[in-house]
Amino acid sequence: MKNKGLNVLLIAIAVVIAIFFIAPLFWMLATSFKTDQEAFTAGIKWLPEVFTLENYTYSLSGGSDTPVFAWMTNSLLVGIIGTLIVLFVDTLAAYGLARLDIPFKKLLFGLFIGSLTIPWVITFLPLYMGFNKAGLLDTYAVLILPYSSNAFGVFLLYQFFKMFPKELEEAAYLDGANKWQVFTKVALPSARPVIWTLAIFTFMMIYNDFLWPLLTTSSPEMRTITTGIAIMQQGSFVSSPGRLMALTAIATIPVVVIFIIGQRSFIKGVTQTGIK
Repeated sequence: MKNKGLNVLLIAIAVVIAIFFIAPLFWMLATSFKTDQEAFTAGIKWLPEVFTLENYTYSLSGGSDTPVFAWMTNSLLVGIIGTLIVLFVDTLAAYGLARLDIPFKKLLFGLFIGSLTIPWVITFLPLYMGFNKAGLLDTYAVLILPYSSNAFGVFLLYQFFKMFPKELEEAAYLDGANKWQVFTKVALPSARPVIWTLAIFTFMMIYNDFLWPLLTTSSPEMRTITTGIAIMQQGSFVSSPGRLMALTAIATIPVVVIFIIGQRSFIKGVTQTGIK
């Protein structure tokens, strides 16, 4: 009876927390279907009295002040390419640290872990100066290259490869496989849930990043969706909350789709690596 009461309490707490996170999203969607007049004067009303799609049609019209498709394309391109680079680099680094006999392995792993304590904003100035000197500002290179490695990804994959049964690798070696074949045909397929987890984390981080694209891009065609929303919030959408919420709702679609696709692998990867 006591356990049943505890379960009911935990479920109630989970429902409250879920409502706390879902309520702003629902408010965003509801506002995106309201007219500007209703959004300003209707008070606290969750559902629109006059349902309209004008906010979405205007935002997706591709006008000169709201090149939404260009912003979305930039964000998706940077997010996908950056994620693929991180997966390639981090899987190799994590497997090498976990399985290969390399000099100063413990020191290197300690440096990886130590780098997690360095705030990302501290690296802005040297990165900006380097890209500026190379003439790469306002290009795709400056949006992609800073994300080309991720110490958190190395740590995440290292935990999996360290716990991965060596017997499976030894059996592959007995069958004549080399180290690269063991890595690509034995270790990587087994690490798929963890890789999906890292991919979701990385894509969301790159896609949602705001400050770095804002500092390093200046032309409208190179803006990402996050910087585009910020510009419209201070620009022509400052008096149009409906259009601003519609643009924000459109921006959330790729992240939601990717999370839905990889949800099962994400949960499995989190449990396999012991992350709470």
